[in-house]
Amino acid sequence: MTDYDVLRVFCGPTGGYGNELGVVRNGSLVPERDDRQELAAKLGFSETVFVDDPERGVIDIYTPTSRLPFAGHPCVGTAWLLDVPELVTPAGEVGTRLDGEFTWIEARAEWAPPRTLRQYPSAAEVNALEVPPSGEWIYAWAWEDEAAGRIRARAFPGRNDGIDEDEATGAAALLLTDQLGRALNITQGAGSQILTAPQPHGWVEVGGRVYLER
Repeated sequence: MTDYDVLRVFCGPTGGYGNELGVVRNGSLVPERDDRQELAAKLGFSETVFVDDPERGVIDIYTPTSRLPFAGHPCVGTAWLLDVPELVTPAGEVGTRLDGEFTWIEARAEWAPPRTLRQYPSAAEVNALEVPPSGEWIYAWAWEDEAAGRIRARAFPGRNDGIDEDEATGAAALLLTDQLGRALNITQGAGSQILTAPQPHGWVEVGGRVYLER
């Protein structure tokens, strides 16, 4: 088995929760896309990153079933791990910065894979949702405190790949921030935290806490 790190990205205020991410620091050990896809499926994380150039921040992102040109929590986690000023993804160059306990990326909404952003009247209704049938990537959300920009969200990838619910989803948070046009403080899944802020010229910052799990 190829060596890899496991991070937790978008952890809660006390350090718990967050979404697991596999990172293969030496992507040259797995150069072929089919082999990368096979390894990502074997590891079973919602996403696995292969680092092709650690100094330039060139990365390649896979779910258990597909390759992604961009994804939020993989970029945040890898930015923290590599501590580089930008990441190079197939979608474009992702700006990065570390600010105290938070790691931030700057990206564009059009880079995010399509999701259905579905608003509910209350956080309680989001909490009560059952996992929907596969086939549609659903980001269910509701205001907890609209004036303060606090949101309750849950994410259902619908890919039928063993990931029924995604604990923390940076790309969906990016899309929602772009749609609402304001900074957000999102509690997703069991207790993960995602912070966002719109930037000039169509860019959006997405940030969170990252911890090395193993």
